Amino acid sequence: MSLFSRKSESAATTGSATAVAEVNPELAALTGDYTIDPTHTSIGFTVRHAMVTNVRGVFGTHEGTLSLDGSKPENSTASIDVELNSIDTGAPDRDGHLRSADFFDVENFPRMTFRSTAAEQLGGDRYRITGDLTIKDVTKPLSIDLEFNGSATDPYGNERVGFEGGTTISRSDWGLTWNAALESGGVVVSDKVKLVFDISAIRNKPQAG
Repeated sequence: MSLFSRKSESAATTGSATAVAEVNPELAALTGDYTIDPTHTSIGFTVRHAMVTNVRGVFGTHEGTLSLDGSKPENSTASIDVELNSIDTGAPDRDGHLRSADFFDVENFPRMTFRSTAAEQLGGDRYRITGDLTIKDVTKPLSIDLEFNGSATDPYGNERVGFEGGTTISRSDWGLTWNAALESGGVVVSDKVKLVFDISAIRNKPQAG
């Protein structure tokens, strides 16, 4: 996950200002391997229902890792695995339908995965992460805009970093095409789905010996 480059203006020999990549010392100090903390991380979504309201849900079970390199951001990576059976929209019948073959088909495709391939800085602490998102048997590229929320040492001595952000996808691109028509026009479930990420990750401690 390429998250640690900064851009500043420096004068070239011609006198013009040129944006150059610059490593931020504070962020460079965060270089290391991290494990996503599932109890303080939320991976959720919002989708339009019946053209008039939004349904929100979360995936309660997931795991992932970050490898952050503040000196060479291009070496940073991110990996996330989500258990689709853990979907929770607050309505058991609806959750059961989402787990069925009409949608995720969790019996045959239990996990959704994301593997980063590139990243760029958008300005300040805003970044865009690009990678491969796999749902069922379909893998397609996906870009996620994230904001770096900072770092802290928690009361248990864990070094943490935080990111939040999201993106919008067309679920039909991943073969999630089930729908039903409304008498008034339109459909029950919109094709567009907003994905929302609020991530807390803990730096891995050195192995003894």
